[in-house]
Amino acid sequence: MKSTKTAESKHVPELDLTLPFKVKDISLAEWGRREMQLAEKEMPGLMAVRKKYGKIKPLKGLKVAGSLHMTIQTAMLIETLEILGADVRWASCNIFSTQDHAAAAIAAAGRTAVFAWKGETLEEYWWCTEQALTWPDGSGPDMIVDDGGDATLMVIQGMKVEKNPSLLKKKSDNKEFQIVLDRLAAGLKTTPKKWTSIAKKLRGVSEETTTGVHRLYQLAEAGELPFPAINVNDSVTKSKFDNLYGCRESLADGIK
Repeated sequence: MKSTKTAESKHVPELDLTLPFKVKDISLAEWGRREMQLAEKEMPGLMAVRKKYGKIKPLKGLKVAGSLHMTIQTAMLIETLEILGADVRWASCNIFSTQDHAAAAIAAAGRTAVFAWKGETLEEYWWCTEQALTWPDGSGPDMIVDDGGDATLMVIQGMKVEKNPSLLKKKSDNKEFQIVLDRLAAGLKTTPKKWTSIAKKLRGVSEETTTGVHRLYQLAEAGELPFPAINVNDSVTKSKFDNLYGCRESLADGIK
């Protein structure tokens, strides 16, 4: 791979921390809210958590960033975190998985800053991820709910670039990773210690995919995981139920 100096990409979308949300169509909010009301009957665990802990708000004061498929079910999780007291920002973990009516419902409620729509470009996807990781005052989350490890990757790669900016001099053969590097290069000029500061403040991340968990183990073995991480993928409820039955249901639903 030829080593060349990387210039800031012209297509790197700038962060806009004044935005309360960015979704495809806010008019879909009513539809999304109706779907969420139906989902309450199918998610008794979350509803029980709301009832038991809603009054004491154990997450009060905590900032939670999510990188997880922006579906109706995720919307229910987001509102549960809100009810427990968390300050939440959210993006999808996949450019095609967002249910736009779910994103609109969360945006219209006005409590969580959500940045997600179906059919994002890769540049838009990583913009959304950084928007979710960055609060209006420039600070980061206390906790990350991750799916696939992209939010965690951005924080850790950002730390590496801040420590060694020469990493930006070589272009990557991986188009998506180069987009990440371009974002980090653009931010390095204005906030040179952003990701180091965010990583230092993080209490931990949770990861629910096999791919993301493998990344975390590799980082831990290399001594490059700077904060605690919870392997949700191998928990009993995930491995014995969701991995086994959820995939079957998702496949059938996708074919339909």
